[in-house]
Amino acid sequence: MEEKLKQLRQQIDAIDDEILELLNKRMEVVKAVGELKNSSNAPIYRPEREIEILRRLKAKNRGPLNDSAIEAIFLEIFAASRNLERPERVAYLGPEGSFTHQAAESRFGAMSEYLPTHSIPAVFKAVEAGQAKYGVVPIENSIDGVVGETLDLLGKSDLKIVAESYMPIHHSLASLEEHIKNIKRIYSKDIAFGQCRNFLQEHFEDMELIPVESTAKAAKLAAKERGSAAICSNIAAKLYNLPILFENIEDVHTNQTRFIVLSDFKNQKSGFDKTSILARLKDKPGALVRFLEDFDKERINLTKIESRPAEDKDFSYWFYIDFDGHIDDENVQQVIGRHIEEIKWLGSYAKERGKDEI
Repeated sequence: MEEKLKQLRQQIDAIDDEILELLNKRMEVVKAVGELKNSSNAPIYRPEREIEILRRLKAKNRGPLNDSAIEAIFLEIFAASRNLERPERVAYLGPEGSFTHQAAESRFGAMSEYLPTHSIPAVFKAVEAGQAKYGVVPIENSIDGVVGETLDLLGKSDLKIVAESYMPIHHSLASLEEHIKNIKRIYSKDIAFGQCRNFLQEHFEDMELIPVESTAKAAKLAAKERGSAAICSNIAAKLYNLPILFENIEDVHTNQTRFIVLSDFKNQKSGFDKTSILARLKDKPGALVRFLEDFDKERINLTKIESRPAEDKDFSYWFYIDFDGHIDDENVQQVIGRHIEEIKWLGSYAKERGKDEI
């Protein structure tokens, strides 16, 4: 057995050497691409190109790696490539260890430089001021609905949505204690307590639940106190070296949040795009019906419509709309042209494949 194991490990070492050589060859080509992009100040991050690569690789994949593993490996390769082309900073709704941090890192990789901010407006300001090239914010949750603050800021900002990311929201119970009988208090954000009510009722009686401003803060506190625990994300537990006792303790396991990536450039067409707009229609009977009929005439599939109250007029509304297609598609241009004064384009970007709509 030992001799066979040694032979197998030697095979792995040889394959690893080949992988390393091929990765370095890839990075040499990446450097050449970066020089071309930098000479014209073109954006480094091209999500439509990355999704195109992932689709091609998944189609060619014959296993044993599954599609999720392929995606995880190559997203990290993409992140390393982007940092080689041009190191850039990513702002996100903090603090460190938040679910938005986790979403940002899943998209941009561990090598990127991150800027945690205290609020969603601060993310917009960081990108607008050039303190970061990209911003990551939540836009909707499958349980709690849209994030109104994000929609309102999209209406005021010139930043564009350049990518989207769907992330399952899983909570963990993490603690320095090895046995739950030694836990006397639990820290977390108030909404997380509500989302894990069944687990708490099943495992604890008369437990002291201490709400704090974030699940990341909960992990930080629990990492300093014996007899305490935190309900937090995996990334927060990892950040503060807090052992996880239970994973996926939320009541609803299908809970997911859609995050968007903001920047200052326009994506090229990918062939499987989504476009987001804000529409402020004239205050006339049937205005919304006629507006939606134009999409139907052009055979454009609407995937979301959400109303938001306008700030400057009582009982007047903006409509946030997602639909299939790119702003440069001919049929989309037909609709936009008929309502040019009523529509604000928020971005066209490659749809994240394989995810259910929220």
